[in-house]
Amino acid sequence: MLEPDRFWLDRNRGSDLLFDAFLKANRYPLRIKSGGMVRSKTLQADTQTPLWPIAQGLILGNDTAMLASSLVLGIETTCDETAAAVIERRSDGTGRILSNVVHSQTEEHAAFGGVVPEIAARAHVDLLDGIVGRAIKESGIGFAQLAAVAAAAGPGLIGGVIVGLTTAKAIAMVHDTPLIAVNHLEAHALTPRLTDALEFPYCLFLASGGHTQTVAVVGVGNYVRLGTTVDDAMGEAFDKVAKMLGLPYPGGPEVERTASGGDPNRFAFPRPMLGRADANFSLSGLKTAVRNEASRLMPLQPQDISDLCASFQAAVLESMADRLSVGLRLFQERFGPPHALVAAGGVAANQAIRGALQDVAAKAQTRLIIPPPALCTDNGAMIAWAGAERLALGLIDTMDAPPRARWLLDENAIAPAGFANTRAGF
Repeated sequence: MLEPDRFWLDRNRGSDLLFDAFLKANRYPLRIKSGGMVRSKTLQADTQTPLWPIAQGLILGNDTAMLASSLVLGIETTCDETAAAVIERRSDGTGRILSNVVHSQTEEHAAFGGVVPEIAARAHVDLLDGIVGRAIKESGIGFAQLAAVAAAAGPGLIGGVIVGLTTAKAIAMVHDTPLIAVNHLEAHALTPRLTDALEFPYCLFLASGGHTQTVAVVGVGNYVRLGTTVDDAMGEAFDKVAKMLGLPYPGGPEVERTASGGDPNRFAFPRPMLGRADANFSLSGLKTAVRNEASRLMPLQPQDISDLCASFQAAVLESMADRLSVGLRLFQERFGPPHALVAAGGVAANQAIRGALQDVAAKAQTRLIIPPPALCTDNGAMIAWAGAERLALGLIDTMDAPPRARWLLDENAIAPAGFANTRAGF
């Protein structure tokens, strides 16, 4: 690991002057980490405590007020969006987006009907430097004004994660700026605090191509998984149904569009997990039912495809509403009434799903918050915001922060009995 020059604080040799100068130069309060304990400047620390700006032992403090605002650069490369953004987090906890640049790799992957990890990683290498530069330029600030650099360190396609995290480390080292390794799922979870200044706790429904979970968002870094898919993610199921029916990539929006002209009652597809006491999801059997019906009807006519899409989407909506209602009940039993039901992830852009979520929220007597579509799908602003939220609590990372293909949002989550080796296990 590369280590910048160390700063030594020697309280027996007038080190308070150096300490104060260091705080002023870095523009934030500081706490010393020593012997596993973290305390403010006034703590009786070791006579010599090694510190260096962006490596081990330097932790931002929240004992006193932070800056009037903090500017954070965020980098997102976990899948097929190459993105960077700059956000401002004000001292009152509200925020604003100064820039948000996203390049979708849809064209690069369309011929394959899905994301090819190696192609995605190479595209991130080619594009990321320019996108970061554009995000900085559009924000109207310089690197020197950043309070931190945040990057999605997982979960995701490991090649892309490495590209983004390594770039963030390089920027942090060059500019002596703190690094924050962000859990991609946490970024989705915290987005409504950027868009709606939402207070904790709230209930999150996270649905994307890789994840389908109901999560209690209790605080920054404090998440309790209430339910999860035991097989396919919701976005994954939409994409696979689209592919088996010959619809273009990306499949989710195509299924939604095609379903609008179909009969949702033509096919009696199963409603997975309906009525169960837990809040888990399952979509693999439903997907297989669509395949079996499509095979029976071959060759498919355009109306067949529309009816299949409409019936599939109707089954997803009913199952989702039931599973999420159970999740909200479990939330209330443990944490009391949520301040809101929040939907995040690319699937939340589906208008039919939004309507079903509105009904679920109304029945639970809570409000529904869905970030704008551009902030539901992967983007740099959500990474920057999660970084800013962590920065405000003094949570920064060292240069050896690892990229992760798998990274549980709730680190204490346990897979449902019988599903330890499925997606529910990570």
